[in-house]
Amino acid sequence: MTDTATPVTRTPDGQPSQRSYAKLAADESREDYSLRYAPHSFRRWSPSMVAGTALGGIAYLADFAIGASIVFTYGFTSGLASILCAAAIIFLTGIPIARACAKYGLDMDLITRGAGFGYFGSTLTSLIYASFTFIFFALEGSIMAQAMHQAVGLPVEIGYLITTLIVIPIVFRGMGALAKVQAWTQPVWLIGLVLPFLVLAFEAPDAWGEFTSFGGTEGAGSGFSWTAFGLGTGVALSLIAQIGEQADYLRFMPAKTEANKRRGNLAVLAAGPGWVVIGAAKQLGGAFLAFVALEAVGKTHALEPIAPQIEALKPWLGSVALPAAALFVIVSQIKINVTNAYSGSLSWSNFFSRITHKHPGRVWYIFLNLAIALTLMEMNMFAALNKLLGFYSNVGIAWIVAVAADLVINKRIGLSPPYIEFKRAYLYAVNPAGFGAMVIASTVSILAFFGLFGRYAEAFSTFIAAGLALVLCPLIAWLTRGKYYLARPNPVNGPHVEAGDITATHTCAVCETAYELPDIADCPARSGPICSLCCSLDAHCGDACRKGGAAAGPVLMPVPVLREG
Repeated sequence: MTDTATPVTRTPDGQPSQRSYAKLAADESREDYSLRYAPHSFRRWSPSMVAGTALGGIAYLADFAIGASIVFTYGFTSGLASILCAAAIIFLTGIPIARACAKYGLDMDLITRGAGFGYFGSTLTSLIYASFTFIFFALEGSIMAQAMHQAVGLPVEIGYLITTLIVIPIVFRGMGALAKVQAWTQPVWLIGLVLPFLVLAFEAPDAWGEFTSFGGTEGAGSGFSWTAFGLGTGVALSLIAQIGEQADYLRFMPAKTEANKRRGNLAVLAAGPGWVVIGAAKQLGGAFLAFVALEAVGKTHALEPIAPQIEALKPWLGSVALPAAALFVIVSQIKINVTNAYSGSLSWSNFFSRITHKHPGRVWYIFLNLAIALTLMEMNMFAALNKLLGFYSNVGIAWIVAVAADLVINKRIGLSPPYIEFKRAYLYAVNPAGFGAMVIASTVSILAFFGLFGRYAEAFSTFIAAGLALVLCPLIAWLTRGKYYLARPNPVNGPHVEAGDITATHTCAVCETAYELPDIADCPARSGPICSLCCSLDAHCGDACRKGGAAAGPVLMPVPVLREG
């Protein structure tokens, strides 16, 4: 949202007392409450629809390329152990995050704010998350361009541009369009996913046995190696930030009722951490397809998902194998890249709203995210896959584990508030518990990744990041006695209330729009309630609410103190 050129009125000190919104920012059918709490009035989808849309985004074939790269480099035994270990870590850290996002209607950035990072502390994680979305958009786009080159001879440079432009109309329209695309393309994707393995089961029944003794293409051997296991796990753990993309959908889960409670819990588990079960299977399956195609197409093309797909389908489809494989790859990449572009627009919106105190609308940041991704594609980032993902995972895992540690440990033992407070009006700029844990853990692990502490520390740098973040987050919270979680008390207990209590709306004193209670703060500068986004965009208040402490409010009263259901 952005101010128009002429504010409606001004306060005595010259501050704009009202704000009108830019057209795109004000249209929540496109904006999707990108920088704020998703109200119950907007959560009109069923748990199964939300879960299906979230899981549609994991159709990507980067799993195939990542799994193949791990097994080709480190051999089957070490590669399998790496893939399974990374999946277990991702699943366990994803459970509390998915539940929190669905319960409170918040995306990953807002959860991070209240889970130990503070208002500006989570700005850095917005960049980490944004980098995840454009790195993987570039990776998926490269795979799609390779498929178009194989199918019709289109130069990959042109393919990169087409893969970038094709997602814009879908992502521009928001969650409604995304849900439809994921639902419509799901049957084609499922058939394309299963068919190659079905063909090989009949045509090459001995291939799996040969695969299990595969020693890789780099001389790693078929036995287990601790170093190879550590390095391979680091590559697979680069996907840990995928929980953020799942959260972008999970925040639209409807409120729990007795009627939908069971379905809702299953949907959150499946669409949250459950994505990695399918992801790990795809990594192993992609490695298997690449192994079968290795002799026919060579190592370079075997790592490109389109070539193994073609080779697997040839015995049954013959000359139709190429267009069939190309269709599957293109559908898969559209399904994931609309999610990458959508999530990227959310993360950039969060970042720039805090830095500039302006928000022109989520849709404009789609173009920034896609421009960076296109640049990476043109730089052929696919060739440096293992190194790039191995480096990224050190930062990503430090962030995700710190958030999970706060949700699982700090909140359970009373070191942090029992609910997620995401509004600027109640938060310190930086909370050393989560933010400090992430910075220390990622710094040490990156130094280890570059070999400063020896070969084994290099191989297990991501484990170092995870272990430090897990220990340091509660330790720092304990040492600081949880002081930096809340700059002042929230007079209405924040969003830690029953759904039936929080659907009542309050009108923001700045934008004069009604929002549900969890999105509202009491603002002494405006002498009334203020919505979370207007609070974020206010560049003139000088954080008077936090400096004034208890004397600054509350101004929302009379409002009953609400309890968790």
